[in-house]
Amino acid sequence: MIDLHTHSTVSDGTFSPAELAAEAHKTGLSLFALTDHDTVAGVAEAQQAGKELGIRVLPGIEISVTWQPGELHLLGLGIDPENKTLQDLMTYAQGRRQERNIKIIERFNEAGIPIDLKKLAGIAGGAVIGRPHFAKYLVQEKKAKNIQEAFQNYLAKGRPFYIEKECLTLAESIQAIKAAHGIPVLAHPMSLYLSWGKLPETIAHFKEEGLIGLEAWHSGARYGECLRLEALAEELGLLVTAGSDFHGANRKDVHLGRTTHNIPIEDRFFTDNLLPALAKVNPAYCMPSGGRRAFWGGGG
Repeated sequence: MIDLHTHSTVSDGTFSPAELAAEAHKTGLSLFALTDHDTVAGVAEAQQAGKELGIRVLPGIEISVTWQPGELHLLGLGIDPENKTLQDLMTYAQGRRQERNIKIIERFNEAGIPIDLKKLAGIAGGAVIGRPHFAKYLVQEKKAKNIQEAFQNYLAKGRPFYIEKECLTLAESIQAIKAAHGIPVLAHPMSLYLSWGKLPETIAHFKEEGLIGLEAWHSGARYGECLRLEALAEELGLLVTAGSDFHGANRKDVHLGRTTHNIPIEDRFFTDNLLPALAKVNPAYCMPSGGRRAFWGGGG
């Protein structure tokens, strides 16, 4: 089994990058991609742990892209995490997120719900602060019974303390992933909230902008939707990927290495689909004359 979509504590998961590698190894995965939101800060730790455990860690990222009415997230798989173009864009994105956090804090303070920055930062544990951390803070301060209630009463879209996140454009996100020698893949397409009548035309437009892959198999989609998405990807000439979107305890119904209906994610999604595409843009994924692939750090 493999998994091409996972998160650590560096964004909004509950496993540290090293713990995620250990859990993936324990689960029996041969490879997983670390795709934290708008950051590659956990990749080195995950790869080091993977190297010690004998599991390969594919460097990745999940970029939030401007989109209405739903959400558009772009996976960058097989990237060079040290690429300056990508790092500069993520620094910019994190700056916008910090500005948003300040506005959220101001709104809470004005409503008579003071936010202790030291406590909030402690909850984030070094990660870029986001709404899940605010939700945990509210639970800790007994302003909500649980995370779900915190979002329903305070932080969800349309609630009093929700502020729209300033996201990046699709074009600049695709450009940055390609500059980092990675493969841009549309994550969980159903979160675009488009009808099946509009979805093919929209994704075809994304391909014109440089999209290469489609995450047809995702834990949050229905089985029939995944089949239709895979057929659509083949029709449009896009490669197909599969992921769990694992977040640890934050999403207890999602399991590492498994996609919709708890189906194990087969390694073919990497070996047959993603790897050939990576080999075209990054020598590290090519097959040397000796017959062994020159893989990235982790797992040998």
